[in-house]
Amino acid sequence: QVQLVESGGGLVQPGGSLRLSCAASGSRFSIYTMGWYRQAPGKQRDLIATIYWGRTTNYADSVKGRFTISRNNDRNTSYLQMNSLKPEDTAVYVCYARDTSGMNYWGQGTQVTVSS
Repeated sequence: QVQLVESGGGLVQPGGSLRLSCAASGSRFSIYTMGWYRQAPGKQRDLIATIYWGRTTNYADSVKGRFTISRNNDRNTSYLQMNSLKPEDTAVYVCYARDTSGMNYWGQGTQVTVSS
């Protein structure tokens, strides 16, 4: 069973940057699909970025060009670099993984608040 732990959230001013990390358990991390969701108050959880085992990435239009997802397989960790942050980026950011059997996993989330 995969466990995911996020870190790196916090308060940042508009235009600033944050880097989120997601540490994952499991012995086959290098072939897991990894991603990030976010959930703003009163809204559903939306997929923001995905990285596949072949290093292909996908982004939601709302973050394209500002956010970058990456992974370090040796450290069993995925990252979300967030630049040019806007107030509308405020949300709980949740790490996601899909293992080789198609089972989905989510972390507990880390709060990102963008405010002046």
